[in-house]
Amino acid sequence: MFANKKTLYYFRLIIDLILLNFSFIVSAILAQSFHILLSRNHMFILEMGLNFVWLFFANVIGFYEDTDARYFAYQFVNILKNVFVQGFTAIIFIFLIKEDLFTRNFIIYYSVILIFLIGIRIIVFKIIIISLRKSGKGIRNLLIIGAGEVASNFLTVVQKNPEFGYDFIGFLDDKSVPTISGNILGGIDSLEKVITEKKIDEVVIAIPDYAASLLDGIIKICNKTAVRTHIIPDYFRFLSKKFKISMIGNFPLISVRSEPLEEIHWKVLKRTFDILFSLIFIVLIYSWLFPVIAFFLKKDSKGPVIFKQDRIGVKNKKFICYKFRTLYTEKKGNEQFVPVIKDDPRITRFGNILRKSNLDELPQFINVLKGEMSVVGPRPHAIPYNDKYKMIVEEIKLRHNVKPGITGWAQVHGLRGDTFSEEENTRRTIKRIEHDIWYIENWSFWLDIQIIILTIWQMIKGDTKAI
Repeated sequence: MFANKKTLYYFRLIIDLILLNFSFIVSAILAQSFHILLSRNHMFILEMGLNFVWLFFANVIGFYEDTDARYFAYQFVNILKNVFVQGFTAIIFIFLIKEDLFTRNFIIYYSVILIFLIGIRIIVFKIIIISLRKSGKGIRNLLIIGAGEVASNFLTVVQKNPEFGYDFIGFLDDKSVPTISGNILGGIDSLEKVITEKKIDEVVIAIPDYAASLLDGIIKICNKTAVRTHIIPDYFRFLSKKFKISMIGNFPLISVRSEPLEEIHWKVLKRTFDILFSLIFIVLIYSWLFPVIAFFLKKDSKGPVIFKQDRIGVKNKKFICYKFRTLYTEKKGNEQFVPVIKDDPRITRFGNILRKSNLDELPQFINVLKGEMSVVGPRPHAIPYNDKYKMIVEEIKLRHNVKPGITGWAQVHGLRGDTFSEEENTRRTIKRIEHDIWYIENWSFWLDIQIIILTIWQMIKGDTKAI
């Protein structure tokens, strides 16, 4: 879509790799002497390795994808992620080869210098691009065919990002749109005339499906007048912001939504973390905390310590979910499902403490070890809840594409439990599912770490918003 996109990508990447190697050499000289550095040739293997690690991880997190359109704060976070991986790689390498040349001073120097230089590069590059656009360099006249919602939203993005280098000329549409009528230059049949008179460089076609029959004629005119043509399909409204375009043979395919955890390497990373985190937690905390909680539960009310309930897991499979019991034991024959709400009289005194502190969920680390759950993910629904919620949100099954979690993106945003009000329940359910789907589409290892930290912080503050 954007002119010289590949050129800019390689230019930014090459500059950053030059800065990376410069930071490495300077940091090594500051930590020791250049003479000593030259005598340890194997350390240049580390330097070469760090280049490949930067290239790989930068592509994983999309560091160079339209970075000019992003706020610097967003890019700075990605710089920190990249540099953290660089530092971690260097530490592992130095430890494995038992190198005494590069002390912790080198890691500190290297990280600080690299963060500073990459940050300066981003700022300077953005200033140069904007300056060139203001001086009229690289500016292309843009015409949008169609004046509907998609076209209007696209124009908003273009106008908010002058560095894209577009001068919007106007819309062409056969229908009058009151909100943007001042920018409509005429009907679609005037396309060739407008392209010639307004010296259009690029055309974006954003017509609705009912006007698809006009597409052939539009493209023929654009080819005839030698303007670059781009199409925003009308079904774009059905796509999530994480859609993916790929090729199968000679056929282009648009995936409606892209989920990072479809990839095997991310599944392995998440599962490995789940196992290690759960084992550490169970050995260091759960092993002594379980008897304490069990004692107070038994003293507070009669019934089992662990409550077991069928819930919906990944791929809609049922599994038995474990929790510390927080309700008085129901009499046999009175097993009708009734949602637990705030100040529910069925909640025991100690159960209320467990629910408000999220401690009632701790036995689910056993579910994690069994592979039925993950530490972070959409909360698993009880079957009656699931049957109820799917009447509110049709896309509810999308959340079952990943393993459910002990905590999740919706939970750290306070979207837990039900209330007396059906209207409020409906609103909360919709927001909860939206957060779950956003998490699935935007998953990253760092997001999981962020959610875990937020969960622990909320537990410490006693602000879990539990019901």
